[in-house]
Amino acid sequence: MSEAKTQVESIRKWVVEHKLRTVGCLWLSGISGSIAYNWSRPNMKTSVKIIHARLHAQALTLGALAGAALVEYYDRNAGAKASKEILDNK
Repeated sequence: MSEAKTQVESIRKWVVEHKLRTVGCLWLSGISGSIAYNWSRPNMKTSVKIIHARLHAQALTLGALAGAALVEYYDRNAGAKASKEILDNK
């Protein structure tokens, strides 16, 4: 169980250090997946397929940015609590 926790912790640490890269990769994978899905639907015009892919990627990016904001908020609160505990123990 501690192995899974350390892996999750290391992933969280990487995301905190590389927020913009994480959001960019999520956007790229989202638009790629959406284009692949839309291209499998033959009854749509190409322009509609591209617009749908862009909208899906845009929504995914907004979600990723909100998630990055929550991670930043959590880290600042956790860091403030940890530094306060250290100062209180001195």
